[in-house]
Amino acid sequence: MQPKPVPKSQQPVVAIIGGGVSGAGVAYHLARADCGGRPVIVVFEPRAELGRGLAYDTADPAHRINVPAAKMSLQPGDIGEFQAWIEARDAVADDPDAKRPDGMLFPRRRLFGEYVASLLKPLLDDGAVRHRRAAVTAVERRGGRWSIRDDKGGVTEADIVAIATSHPPPAAPGRLAARLAAHPRFVADTTRPGALEVIRPHDRVLVIGNGLTAADVIASLAQRGHDGPIAAISRRGLRSRGHAPVPQQLFGDFVSDASHSAVSLLAAIRVAIDAAKMQGISWHGVIDQVRAQGHDLWQALPITERCRLVRHLRPYWDVHRFRIAPQVEAVLDAAVAAGRLEILAGSLADARMEGELILCTLQPRHQRHQLERSYDAVVVTTGPAHGGILETQPWLSALAANGHLALDPTGLGLACTERSEAIGSSGTADPSLLISGPLARGTFGELMGLPQVTEHAFFVASEIAAKLRVDAPNPHPA
Repeated sequence: MQPKPVPKSQQPVVAIIGGGVSGAGVAYHLARADCGGRPVIVVFEPRAELGRGLAYDTADPAHRINVPAAKMSLQPGDIGEFQAWIEARDAVADDPDAKRPDGMLFPRRRLFGEYVASLLKPLLDDGAVRHRRAAVTAVERRGGRWSIRDDKGGVTEADIVAIATSHPPPAAPGRLAARLAAHPRFVADTTRPGALEVIRPHDRVLVIGNGLTAADVIASLAQRGHDGPIAAISRRGLRSRGHAPVPQQLFGDFVSDASHSAVSLLAAIRVAIDAAKMQGISWHGVIDQVRAQGHDLWQALPITERCRLVRHLRPYWDVHRFRIAPQVEAVLDAAVAAGRLEILAGSLADARMEGELILCTLQPRHQRHQLERSYDAVVVTTGPAHGGILETQPWLSALAANGHLALDPTGLGLACTERSEAIGSSGTADPSLLISGPLARGTFGELMGLPQVTEHAFFVASEIAAKLRVDAPNPHPA
């Protein structure tokens, strides 16, 4: 199928909303692609630099990349570029903990943001990419083009828009936010700068969630000298796993006879793990193979089975797929061994303030009796609320209200086609509105890990370039 042309204009304008790794990646690859001419590429990003986003803008020294540097890159065809960039600059000279005994590098997360920003800088300097340091306030369809307003008073007319916004913040469960909003040590959004500074060294802390963000919080508190007890509660009590002691080869084949149900896929993975163990290969190699074949596996599942997988199996997938850095794992292991960290399976049934205390009613999993506990601080780390993405920014909800966007039925983000074109409420795709990054994972499946995010950014840039080539005037007509 040939790409559909976009509305004609003298010089096509591509607007990218969001300048994290997804948006910066689209801009970078589009600026270097054959577009049949040089388009105007405008990236809307309030931060000072492109390429950081929420994940890589952190200054917290406890926040580390959770994938070895040798496997992180903005270039899908050169996965070692980030490590080469580090070595060329001796960029971890001030971070002796970055290098592990096996030689693998797990540097501070901010360093990857510096790397991406360095790749964008020459493109910004020569005008191939323009950074509009502003937040988008409205996106409307007018006269066959997109009109984009921002909080600096600007209005940009664009032919193509790529939505590459950040993950939505976590959603505090139930009535918790209303009950505890006034408490000085209720941390509802850990992405806010300095969010954990309100927690004192000896505070008893309840962390709601047990994933990567929870691990980051616990490591950050330890870095700050916190030595009080911590309880981390999640529905299933699954703690994020670490990396294998030594690299594991990929194991298994899940696409030759692809499963068409969540249950059969789970069974196939379990069989593969048992078979791998017989050959001395850990579960890491099997899960990595599932990830590598994830797109094809996801496409083989009907929508109902995708929803079933998300509803029942996603927590198990997340803790095995999204592994914590060895440095962070060591902090958690030490806290558990010292009796300072308790991992609980259950939910927070109720909470209320009593002076400076937070009185919590915990409902343990598979138990009838509740636990009454008191804490000095509560931190929400339940992960991005992708199902509520349309409510996070007015311009997104307005696009949905006007029929341009719709939620993906899996609840993982925004509906889009295999070309990453947004699908509106009518079920029709718009060739001039694309979704880049994790918000497209309802269609593409595995789109949260950095390698998949950069691959998808390259794919979206290629799709946009193809559309621009179709629409470009032929300088030598027959």
